[in-house]
Amino acid sequence: MSFAFESADNFWLYVCAPVLVAFISLPIMRLFSSKNHFPVNGRTVVITGGSQGMGRALGKLLAQKGANVFIVARDVGKLEAAVEYISAAAQDPQSQRFHYISADLTHSSENIRIIDEITTWNNGSPPDVVWANAGMSTPQLFIETPIETLRSQMEINYWAATYLAHATLKKWLQPLISPPSSSDTKATITSSSSPSLPRHFIFTGSSVCYVGVAGYAPYAPAKAAMRSLCDTLRSELNLYTGAIASARKSSPSSSSASSIPPEIKIHTITPGTISTPGNLYENKSKHPITHILEEGDPVQSEDEVARVAIKALEKGHYLASTQFLGEAMRVSALGGSPRNGVVGVRDVLFGWVCAVAWLVVGPDMERKVWRWGFEHGVEGKAGTA
Repeated sequence: MSFAFESADNFWLYVCAPVLVAFISLPIMRLFSSKNHFPVNGRTVVITGGSQGMGRALGKLLAQKGANVFIVARDVGKLEAAVEYISAAAQDPQSQRFHYISADLTHSSENIRIIDEITTWNNGSPPDVVWANAGMSTPQLFIETPIETLRSQMEINYWAATYLAHATLKKWLQPLISPPSSSDTKATITSSSSPSLPRHFIFTGSSVCYVGVAGYAPYAPAKAAMRSLCDTLRSELNLYTGAIASARKSSPSSSSASSIPPEIKIHTITPGTISTPGNLYENKSKHPITHILEEGDPVQSEDEVARVAIKALEKGHYLASTQFLGEAMRVSALGGSPRNGVVGVRDVLFGWVCAVAWLVVGPDMERKVWRWGFEHGVEGKAGTA
């Protein structure tokens, strides 16, 4: 079936009507979004990649909100300085606790060690929030990137987060997956009369997981895989959430409350360009055409990204960007991912607008890449536009 706009007036009607509906809906949406879905006061939060950049800024803001913060990275000197920086922002220095651990997250065994050590440090309780924030980008053209770099980019940007998610979720869900006793065919589950607050596992993705951008072939696929893992885990965790709800219903007054794990929430935050040391490192290997494609993109400070990310979590968002351009990319590429807003209305309406916009933006991006090749050939000085 073919469809065509009968006139330019009709075209703009179809484009502007969703925008108008979205603005009308905003006050209604605010009525349903006042609850804080991400309380952290008195809770223990783990942040990987926490010694600098976005991770350090997240630690500071969470400390200001009353969290106990545990950061993970490789460089001990940077970790010590970051803990001092984060702890100085504590809401209540007398009661809040701060610590760090040095580890190479690209080894699965290290992630298990981290969660075990944090559980011990946290008086035998697993952490309440785990944020897989560690990562780095080495942007280059695909065929000019050594195979070793392609592999290492996947290791730090996908596998490190996957190992951490695996170790964390096994720890959190242990009461449900423990081996059955010899007298029963399945593990015994007890319940609590007052269920705990949900635990949160958060991935730091990237806006390049939504849209292909020339020069990000070593990095973007890892973040796209991370987003897919997040979607899959969100679906899969319903199995355990259902088992928890059933257990609570069947024995609401059980005295063995500690054996029932809290509900688990999964999220991905997808920032764009952040003015951090990591961004300076990226620019050393970035092809000129990548700079051209990113011209005009908003650049956020690490504190701004942290603020917007945590605000999105407090609203209960599952998949969130940290600036308008990233949001446009997100709603244009949601596929089967859950929508934000009241029953997803905001994302659906915004997605209609962006779908029309991509009729112009997409070809324009491809034309810029073609023109660079036509005018300059393939080679260009890395790190300059």
